[in-house]
Amino acid sequence: MDSSSVHERLNAVFRHLLQQPCEANPVLHKVLLTSRHLQKQEAAEPVIIGGMVLDIHATPSIPANPRTTTPGKVNYVLGGVARNVAECMSKLGAKPYMISALGLDMAGNILLEHWKSAGLSIEGIRRQKDINTAVVSNILDVNGELAAAVASVESIEKFLTPDWIRQFIRHISSAPVLMVDANLSPPALAASFAAECNIPVWFEPVSVTKSRRITSVVKYISVVSPNEDELVAMANALSGENMFRPIDRNKHLAESLFQTLKPAILVLLEKGIRLVVLTLGSDGVLLCSKELLSSMRIGPGKTKTYGFIRDLYETVTSRCHSSRYSGATEPAGGSQFFAVHFPALPASVVRLTGAGDCLVGGTLASISAGLDVMQSVAVGIAAAKAAVEAETNVPSQFNLTAIADDAKTVYAAANVLFYQSML
Repeated sequence: MDSSSVHERLNAVFRHLLQQPCEANPVLHKVLLTSRHLQKQEAAEPVIIGGMVLDIHATPSIPANPRTTTPGKVNYVLGGVARNVAECMSKLGAKPYMISALGLDMAGNILLEHWKSAGLSIEGIRRQKDINTAVVSNILDVNGELAAAVASVESIEKFLTPDWIRQFIRHISSAPVLMVDANLSPPALAASFAAECNIPVWFEPVSVTKSRRITSVVKYISVVSPNEDELVAMANALSGENMFRPIDRNKHLAESLFQTLKPAILVLLEKGIRLVVLTLGSDGVLLCSKELLSSMRIGPGKTKTYGFIRDLYETVTSRCHSSRYSGATEPAGGSQFFAVHFPALPASVVRLTGAGDCLVGGTLASISAGLDVMQSVAVGIAAAKAAVEAETNVPSQFNLTAIADDAKTVYAAANVLFYQSML
């Protein structure tokens, strides 16, 4: 038997081992840990699993009236929550490994060609003739806010299957962080964590309806990034009761909004979720955790990085000093609950559809580079500002100085809303 055959067989055995549950086999656990050190570039690749979508944006030039046409502009925009997040990360210097599904149709070709042009791996992107690429038609108002939408995204659930995802368990098990969007079916979500061994997992709820899919996988989730409606839906689903009601955010300032939503946030934290990143649109972000936020990290800490993302790490750490929020310490023998409000940045708004995804993408890229949670969220808000000022869901490029300066502004303006010992 030649050396190539031996290598092929060993790889086959290794792939088989990686499909076994980590916790059931301590020897396998050691193999996985060793494999992470042996893998070079792949070991530093965050993994993103979810939809790649062609968005159709219809923006009226005057307020629209029902039952008639309205003058305006119609644009084709590269979209999908997971795709947007991954593209944002790549523009900030990360190299996300995308697992998704596309058809051989016009929409799929457009999405794939753009992905290849960015120099990103297409190995995890399933392509078949019988896949109809996901398309979403968005109706925006004159301010760029989403007024209504029709989503044809069944192919994500149908073709992003557990079997497809399991083929990439080696990448998942070695990733510094994993993000999944709730477009995945419950079985596919479960398959995403088949080799999960203390890997931080970020769950993006996508919509009120799909956010409830967290119930079957909550034990794996480290971070969630809902808006207030998705938060309420997840808290109701996880508590098994319909005890929380949607709220009118326009009637609340950030502090009163937090007090209103605090019971729902606690439901998620009590289920073991480490961090709730509550997105509030133009009101910024509420960051909630039982851990000390000023020193909290998600992922492996500082990793070996190059280029833009290394420069981003060095610039942000020099401008956003963790010691600024280190006054609160955990009481001996007890636990605590923190809530910090980060304001949004003023912006010249072009469209708002990519803001939330760039918030997540900017935060994940920063986490992957080794920044702490508060620094990372500040970068995420800076990336969201750049997104709302662009014609596309993700800006064609980010300016390092502008991102770092905006992150510094956000970080300095963060306000501790709540700190309570839970003895």
